Amino acid sequence: MKIAYKILPLAVAMSFGSAHAANYAIEARGEAMGGVGVVSGNFLTAPFYNPALTAIYRRNDDVGMITPSIGFNYTDTGTFVDDLERAEDAINVGDYATAEAALNDLKGDNLKVDIGGVVAFAIPNRYIAANAFGKLYTESYATAEIKTDGTDVENAQGSGVRAVSVAVAEAGISLAKYQTFLGQHLSFGVTPKLQRIYTYVYEAGITNYDLNDLRENGQGETIFNMDAGFLWFHGPFRVGIAATNLISRDIETKTINSQFDGSQVSYEYEMSPQFTVGAGIVADYFTLSVDYDLKEEERYKAFDDNTQWLRVGAEIDILRQLKLRGGWKKNLAYDNTDGTVTAGIGLSPLNLFQLDIGASYTNEDSVGAYVNFLTNY
Repeated sequence: MKIAYKILPLAVAMSFGSAHAANYAIEARGEAMGGVGVVSGNFLTAPFYNPALTAIYRRNDDVGMITPSIGFNYTDTGTFVDDLERAEDAINVGDYATAEAALNDLKGDNLKVDIGGVVAFAIPNRYIAANAFGKLYTESYATAEIKTDGTDVENAQGSGVRAVSVAVAEAGISLAKYQTFLGQHLSFGVTPKLQRIYTYVYEAGITNYDLNDLRENGQGETIFNMDAGFLWFHGPFRVGIAATNLISRDIETKTINSQFDGSQVSYEYEMSPQFTVGAGIVADYFTLSVDYDLKEEERYKAFDDNTQWLRVGAEIDILRQLKLRGGWKKNLAYDNTDGTVTAGIGLSPLNLFQLDIGASYTNEDSVGAYVNFLTNY
């Protein structure tokens, strides 16, 4: 796993190598429940799932904080890490025939690392409920660039790894209002927010990573964006819809000259509106919820990383001291993808604070872990 230890710091450096970080949203309770949250989130986690939830709270909730929530996902498609390690070891001992065979096995594989964190400060009230938040996340990819038109030595020495990362820092405020209309319980919410978007592109030979080069190939821009949401509920039954990133953006990385073939290298990332519907039962001691993305998102245009998620999650609350959670999600953008199983717990000792821990498992090469700390007053 030597290569993994080299590439994981690369992704982290892309995310946090500057004074700012990035935008992969992590919230441990929802992640433990398969990623659901459009109707099953709460007034503290509302900015990350559905702004309308900001107005849904208990009467004794005066102030709440997430301080903070952090997590990561790691996915190795194919055998990227193992083959890259074989190639590096072979090059270091001069076994270029083995190195070329390992590099050939790398074709079409990539490594994906997502890292993120959130903080929130919510003030529920019956006029206009509010939740000020910050969100940092990154989506990073590494893929092999394989030379095939030379000798074994030339191909091994002329091959390497390219990496690209989009990092987003968000700050905003979710505003929501609860009301009844013709006997129906409704909530509406909006989230105006500022996004600082950083992009990084990097390439290096298999044995000569230099993380100090990352800053030279990064650039950033600040944009305004908006989320919105709606929630209907009657007793424990809920239906809602959330719209994220209503202002579409096409983001392009800095262009670099490839050290492999002299070509110009850049990547595009599509940030487009996503609409997610949710339905479920949210009772005092039990929650069951389903979320579904209405459209497919393209994201990185040079990678097969499109997403359209179906999520299912449940929670059992034992005396408001211990919460047991589980879930499942699947990316419907591709027919051959595995489903992801999630699980986690929430601990609320004497209701003084809450600690949430979650984990996800797709296969042995795709895992995630999440934790957050919440307080209510």
